[in-house]
Amino acid sequence: MNVTTRSTTPSAPEFWLRAKRALVRADPVLGAIIKAHPRVALVPRGAPFFTLARSIVGQQISVQAAQSVWNRVLALAPQMQPVDLLRLRNRDQRLAAAGLSARKVEYIVDLARHFEEGHLHPADWVDMDDESVIEELVQVRGIGRWTAEMFLIFNLLRPDVYPMGDLGLIKAVRLHCFGGREAALSRIVRQGELWRPWRSVATWYLWRSLDPVPVEY
Repeated sequence: MNVTTRSTTPSAPEFWLRAKRALVRADPVLGAIIKAHPRVALVPRGAPFFTLARSIVGQQISVQAAQSVWNRVLALAPQMQPVDLLRLRNRDQRLAAAGLSARKVEYIVDLARHFEEGHLHPADWVDMDDESVIEELVQVRGIGRWTAEMFLIFNLLRPDVYPMGDLGLIKAVRLHCFGGREAALSRIVRQGELWRPWRSVATWYLWRSLDPVPVEY
């Protein structure tokens, strides 16, 4: 019997091409970065809990280290559902053995409890503005503004997030827009105004200028 299957490969947000064209017109420097990376784009990566858990794992460690630890965590709970993580035998010890610090174990377990007990409302987030989503997420231990902004970019695919707490973004803006010189955060904020309403897209390509391999959240 012949069975036709549909591709489940995630695609770029519907606004991506429009945003790229607008940014190329608005800023030749960013435009050159965009043109240097023609076959890559932001794609959604998993359900809300998956994305937030992955962000917690990646806090304050390198991309390569984060991926290695995340692979080991996934081996413990391949579906990465809150209930699976909470019911894991010897959970804390096994998560620690996978490479999570004691603090990150606390954070990821607390996140799972928030989802399982209904303290978070992911079904409502699609209709909420960015700041309202951030306000809800930062009530969870281990989720600060940076993690919430990564969630807005990678999961909700919000087009105009400008994560000023992201060191990679700051480094890239200083490198490309200020000749590698130190620039006050206020100047970096003003630079971002040039990229509205597509600052998520600008940020993503600025990241690519430092690391051509996209981070997966």
